[in-house]
Amino acid sequence: MGKTKTAFVTGLPEENLSGEEKYKERLKRKAEREAKKAKIEGVGLKGGERIKVVSGEISEIKEEEKKEVKKAKAKERKRGKKYLAAKQKIDKTKSYKIDEAIKLIKEASYSSFDSTMEAHIQVKKQGLNVSVSLPHSTGKTKKIEVADEKTIAKLEKGVIDFDVLLATPDMMPKLLPFARLLGPKGLLPNPKNGTLIKSKEEAKNFSTDKMTLKTEKEAPLIHTIFGKVSMDDKKLSENLEAIIEAIGRKQIVKLFIKSTMSPSARIDL
Repeated sequence: MGKTKTAFVTGLPEENLSGEEKYKERLKRKAEREAKKAKIEGVGLKGGERIKVVSGEISEIKEEEKKEVKKAKAKERKRGKKYLAAKQKIDKTKSYKIDEAIKLIKEASYSSFDSTMEAHIQVKKQGLNVSVSLPHSTGKTKKIEVADEKTIAKLEKGVIDFDVLLATPDMMPKLLPFARLLGPKGLLPNPKNGTLIKSKEEAKNFSTDKMTLKTEKEAPLIHTIFGKVSMDDKKLSENLEAIIEAIGRKQIVKLFIKSTMSPSARIDL
């Protein structure tokens, strides 16, 4: 009698197979899984990618692609009716004179509160740092603190609850250890912006409308305020002119103004 060859057909219900066939079928499936796993481990993955296994099937999920989808969704964000109506009032292809731009921003501002007037400035060089005294109040109340031992105790805990810090020369050595905390926020007292005072009595004469204009850490951009929507147009214009002069008109590449809740308008320099 000749030898009998048995063919194992995959895909048959397991109950139709003999014990030996079931065992061999399981071994075969295990070998296939191991082969797939080895193949995946041999493929170099790009940064940000990971592999996910679902119900025995292997799917590659690229995090970069997921980020792109999120970006696309962000671009598709719907604007409210008030914003869209305000946007129609300002021509994005046009540059406006300061007086004209201020009037347009006021008309386009749709907040129910007294919005702040903002200036966003692109300059030629990074690291620009200038001080300016505005001719009129910006309408923002600032808390001024004269450095003392209580201030040092707060700084040791990382607490900053003031907008302006003044200091007498004898307090500066005690403040220097906190330079990394105060410096980036423009709060470290210095003679350039008038925050280093000779005596505590001088604090009474300090103007809160004096401000420091600094570029971002990684970009030649300055963001500042110059008043409130409720202010007189002329006062807003004079404050903005003071900011432009302090930076230097030739140093400015682009200047846009807006309110807290309005589209922006480009200023003709």
